[in-house]
Amino acid sequence: MHIIADLQLHSHFSRAVSPAMTIPNIAAWAARKGIGLVATGDWMHPIWFREIERDLEEMGNGLLRLKKDLSLRAERSNLSPKGIAASPTAPRNDTVFPAPLFLLATEVSSIYSQGGKVRRVHTLIWVPTIQSARKISQEMTKRGCNLMSDGRPIVGLSCIHIAELVLSIEPKALIVAAHCWTPWFSVYGEKGGFDSLDEAFGPYAKHIYAIETGLSSNPAMNWRIKELDNRAIVSFSDAHSGPKLGREATVFDVPEISYEHIYQAIKSNSHIAYTIEFYPEEGKYHWSGHRACGIRWGPEDTKVKGTTCPVCGKPLVQGVVQRVEALAGRSEADLKLVSMRQRVNASETEIIMTKSAAFPSRPPFVMLVPLQEIISECIGSPVGSKKIVPIYDALVALPGGEFGVLLTATIEEITRVAGERIAEGIDKVRRGDLVIDPGYDGVFGVVKLWQEGEEKPLVDKGKEQLSLL
Repeated sequence: MHIIADLQLHSHFSRAVSPAMTIPNIAAWAARKGIGLVATGDWMHPIWFREIERDLEEMGNGLLRLKKDLSLRAERSNLSPKGIAASPTAPRNDTVFPAPLFLLATEVSSIYSQGGKVRRVHTLIWVPTIQSARKISQEMTKRGCNLMSDGRPIVGLSCIHIAELVLSIEPKALIVAAHCWTPWFSVYGEKGGFDSLDEAFGPYAKHIYAIETGLSSNPAMNWRIKELDNRAIVSFSDAHSGPKLGREATVFDVPEISYEHIYQAIKSNSHIAYTIEFYPEEGKYHWSGHRACGIRWGPEDTKVKGTTCPVCGKPLVQGVVQRVEALAGRSEADLKLVSMRQRVNASETEIIMTKSAAFPSRPPFVMLVPLQEIISECIGSPVGSKKIVPIYDALVALPGGEFGVLLTATIEEITRVAGERIAEGIDKVRRGDLVIDPGYDGVFGVVKLWQEGEEKPLVDKGKEQLSLL
């Protein structure tokens, strides 16, 4: 059984998050995306924890589901977060949009000193029961953590202390390094991270079974890191609004959907069919640079010119590509990457997936562009435009929701619903026929389906406005 999972997101109690990120809205957006398993997010926040208990019920298998008195209809009054095209949908039939299941997931921001350096690391924590989540939160509070401060609390506990606390209370908890390459807040981040998981987690490193790629890296980049050879590489959206759900996801191939099966898949680094990736070049920290100075350098530039900004003389914000290069134990050529056409879920549609011939046991990955972005370029209207809404709604009514459109729907089906140009745009994404300007220093990269025949701006103003969401 294949299940699309997005296990990193935030509630409306986190900073820079849409007020529409409530449990009913998260469920509604996950359903229309085609996501079968979604994170609760932020369960350490006391008020959000009460909303989880109010809106969800435990199933006895480590997962939760919507209570029967809640439908998949999103709250109409909150459905259009600022700057995002979000459609006020009619109630959905569960046979068209199956209700997702929920996994108790939260994220912690650790800021502390170690080895003479200030460390800033974000860590994901998954647990199988409400009781475990409650006990962990209580212990965090006893240790001086202010969990009311934010959905993703900032704590002074080290990675080692967090792992010790969590695993002593819930041995079946999963601790995952979040967006592990982001310069400012991640385990490998150049500004506040470490050079290895052993350095970060000490004796608990052996319990870190997975890392999460973040938007600015893909699995192949992580395959170059030797200490990750026996660890799972997973990808999730880190969504701050409903429409951003699923921009990255992990597809598990498990006998049935339960926390135990997800736990074993992560721990054994198996039963992951493939991951769905944002183009890493589109991430905000793919290349090195200085936003204020208009400097953006790729890996070859930094090799030749160094890492100092030629305009202001300060160090450049190191991009993920450069940071991976610094820690890599093997070259990209060593991976023997192969792009191949592959069918998804026995469908007739073929998409391009990437594998490593040198490490054939590694799950492949597919790189996609969110459907709203595709429609936006195809009709020449901003991503936040209301013109996108009816087209998007019509497409996601096809089997499988948005992922069904992107991965398995035939071009003929898409053409009948949305016309030839949008069908052509989706086909270009499936084939990887794109034009990309990489992101740098907090600026999203620009991914285009068609070459416009003109110079593209270094900063995509439309995406800059949406960067917090």
